[in-house]
Amino acid sequence: VQLVESGGGMVQPGGSLRLSCAASGFTFSSYPMSWVRQAPGKGPEWVSGINAAGGSPYYLNSVKGRFTISRDNAKNTLYLQMNRLKPEDTALYRCARVPLNSDYDARDYWGQGTQVTVSS
Repeated sequence: VQLVESGGGMVQPGGSLRLSCAASGFTFSSYPMSWVRQAPGKGPEWVSGINAAGGSPYYLNSVKGRFTISRDNAKNTLYLQMNRLKPEDTALYRCARVPLNSDYDARDYWGQGTQVTVSS
């Protein structure tokens, strides 16, 4: 299993970024997926999850209405569109595979992550 994130960077408050996660080594279309973030000095925080078919998205309350999770099973890729970014969104963002028959906040594999920094 390999998960490789990209798309992070530095952006001003109010800006947007689109994260991608390229998956390989497993049948991507069979698994729910999620995004998890970790800010400096803090533990991991689940951000969003999506089912195997691309439906039933769920979000952390603080990102609802600003972030959108999606996936392209033909490309084995997971996305996170982040709009109206805030300084408190600054973190290392990782995509994670959700084990079958588990809640979205469970994960058995995850990538190295891509850094998002929101600062003026």
